[in-house]
This record gives sequence, C-alpha cells and structure tokens, in this order.
Amino acid sequence: MIEKFAIELPNKVSLSCRAAGPEYAPVLLFLHGFPEAAFVWDEMLEHFSRHYRCIAPNLRGYERSSQPEDVEAYRAKHLVADIAALAEQFDGKLEALVAHDWGGAVAWNFAVQHPKKLKRLVIINSPHPATFLRELKDNPAQQAASTYMNFLCRPDAEQLLEANDFELAWHFLQGPGDTDATRPGANWLTEPMKERYREVWSMGLRGAVNYYRASPLRPPTETDKAILQVNLPPEHVTVKVPTRVVWAEGDSALLPGLIDGLDEYIPDLTLVRVPQASHWVIHEQPTRIAQEIEAALAVDVSPTV
Repeated sequence: MIEKFAIELPNKVSLSCRAAGPEYAPVLLFLHGFPEAAFVWDEMLEHFSRHYRCIAPNLRGYERSSQPEDVEAYRAKHLVADIAALAEQFDGKLEALVAHDWGGAVAWNFAVQHPKKLKRLVIINSPHPATFLRELKDNPAQQAASTYMNFLCRPDAEQLLEANDFELAWHFLQGPGDTDATRPGANWLTEPMKERYREVWSMGLRGAVNYYRASPLRPPTETDKAILQVNLPPEHVTVKVPTRVVWAEGDSALLPGLIDGLDEYIPDLTLVRVPQASHWVIHEQPTRIAQEIEAALAVDVSPTV
C-alpha cells in the first residue's frame, strides 16, 4: 500500500512524498522527471517494499511540494540540497538512488557531491552533465533534439502547456514516433493514466518549467550562447559510487551519443541498453526496470511487477 505524507526540511522546503515498505528497512529513494510526479514510481515502490523502505518525493515545484516562484530557487545547488536534507532524515546512507530524466540530473549531482550518503546509483535515461554539455555544444543532432528546452524557457511556457486540456503537455509524453504500436508497452498512456497526470498538472506547471529556465545546459541560439562558456572539470563531475545506467535507445529527445564516453566519468559503470523503448520506458517496461534495479542491488525480490 502506498503511503502519502509531507516532509518538512530544515531549509523550509516541504516535499510531498509517496512511500511503501517497513519504516526501518534500508532506503531506496526514487526521483521523477519532467513533466511527471512521484506517482510514476508506484509500481517500483510496491515491488521493492518487502525488503526496503521505498520513498518517492515530488521534487520542489511539483504536485504538493513547495513551489517557489523565483527561477533562482530551481538551480542545481538548491535541488541537490533538498535531496541531501531528505537523505538526512534516514539513518545511514541510502541503499540506492534511482532516478529518471530531471530526477537523474539531480541524482548525478548528488552522487558527485555526497558519495558517502549512498551506496549505489541507478540512472534511467538522464544524461550525465559532462556528456550532455559535450553533445549540446558539438552535436547538431542533439542540439536539434533538445530545442524543446529553449521553448520551455519562454515566459509563457506553462500557459501554453496548460491550454486546451494540456494539449501540448500530452505531446511531450507521446510525440511523433512515441506511439509505435510495435514497441512493447507503447500504449501506456491510457485514460486512467491521463487522469493521474491531469491531477498533478492542475496544481501548476510553473515550477516544472523553471527547471529549464534555471539551467545553463540547453542548446545555443543566436541570442543565447551561454552554454558555450560552461566548463565542467572532470573532478567536478566524476561519480565515485557504483552506477548502473539504463538507456532506452528509442529516446527521441536524448540521443545515444549521450552515453558515449560515460566510463571517463564513472569508474564503476554498468551500462544497459534497452532497444525498442522510448524515454518513457518506466511506463512501457516496468518489469524490465524492476529487474535492472534488482541487478544493481544484487538481490532478487520476485515476483516482478
């Protein structure tokens, strides 16, 4: 059974959370991405709850978590501070941090800055900051695939996403190529699932798009070339905990070039490619995702989801 509660952090941020499992069991922490919410992890929370305390917070700006108005409040240092403060609520280090999309961006930074607070990292289709910077600077294909990031920086982005029953927001979840019926789980966006998204989006999307406004990592344009000045020294982005990267190869926004050279920044890396899967592989293939998390944990918690 999924529990729902809010945690008040010392930095005066409140995170609404979903959880399952024994209160004093080792902790698995799950971080969602854009434009989602903590509920996307429900199957994983239930699946792993026999052996772990599984917690999925809604990141700041999402659902009933704190939603600061100021774009500055969504810079990486604040997002990482939220997760560090959340981790402090539990005894010892996190057994694992599992993250997707923007949650992964937070998780990469957390793992670099706080390696003693977690035993292992599982990343699902979220680019490492160094390879993302490289591809956004030098790869025209990735620049083109990431143009949506510049759109989401528009001052009216949230209003455009919310218009006409979130017509444009649905496009982010199932755009061209994401409805291929031959792909396993391609029809995951059912009407009941849409209702879950509507409920979250109706609480506001400003916080969600502020992540993009606050980040310098977006394709250069004629009027905004800030990314060309960004430099990430290897020592600032090297992950020193065992890391499993699960990459859906059909991701139309995050291209396969992003996983080239990952071993330069992750000494203990396991890279798993998932063919015929899109960015939304957590919805499409939950059993496969559960198996990959099990492999990272080196445990068997069957039956699978």
